[in-house]
Amino acid sequence: MTLSLDILQGKLARCFRFYQSVDSTNDLAKDWLLDGAPAGAAVIADEQRRGRGRQGRLWHSPPGVALALSVLLRPAEEEAALVNMIGALAVYDLAKQAGCDEAGIKWPNDVQVNGKKVSGVLTENVWESGRLLGVVLGIGVNVRVDFAGTDLHASAISLEDATQAPLDRAELVRHLLRRIDCWRDKSAEEIFMAWRRRLNMLGKRVTVNGVQGLAQDVAPSGALRIKTDKAEALLVHAGDVFEAPNTWSVE
Repeated sequence: MTLSLDILQGKLARCFRFYQSVDSTNDLAKDWLLDGAPAGAAVIADEQRRGRGRQGRLWHSPPGVALALSVLLRPAEEEAALVNMIGALAVYDLAKQAGCDEAGIKWPNDVQVNGKKVSGVLTENVWESGRLLGVVLGIGVNVRVDFAGTDLHASAISLEDATQAPLDRAELVRHLLRRIDCWRDKSAEEIFMAWRRRLNMLGKRVTVNGVQGLAQDVAPSGALRIKTDKAEALLVHAGDVFEAPNTWSVE
């Protein structure tokens, strides 16, 4: 079913703007934030032509197959890093609510189902004269994207493929926004600990930014603590992490 303003108005008790097709919901959300939009306001699109991900990646979400939305938040500057965690936790909850048993968060904020990526999260801070005005939380979720025959078949999945059941995208939007609101009301420690428990790479050998080692833990800032194969302690603040083969020998 194609999303529409009428359908969403019947489900969302919040300030939001809906578009049939946009380049980027994050760009529109940043403009709205600068115009004084309230915390919790959302920009939602049926189609996103030039969505952004981490590392500057671009992607297209065709109409009718995904969730594409951005939520405007106004945290204190020292809590801005929590927004990444809130986004990942909310999508994790959404996947579980939809019926996905095997869900986890791949550091820092990609939600995986059955070991494949179902969602991406991108946060962008908005500053003015050195002061944080707010944070835009951009979220994309694969609902019924068909990855068969594509290069992403082995690494990406849609909620409907995982659950083998049709899903109402408007209901998914409603639940996702409710979960964001729920996590916003939690303390910084509650958010961090819940996010940490759901990370699926801790305790495993990983490769990140060209370095291999053991993913030992995460810092309260969200940074990943790595013990490298050279026994060096490394704190990684950003990058792509992948599970690495266990090549250690036992003597």
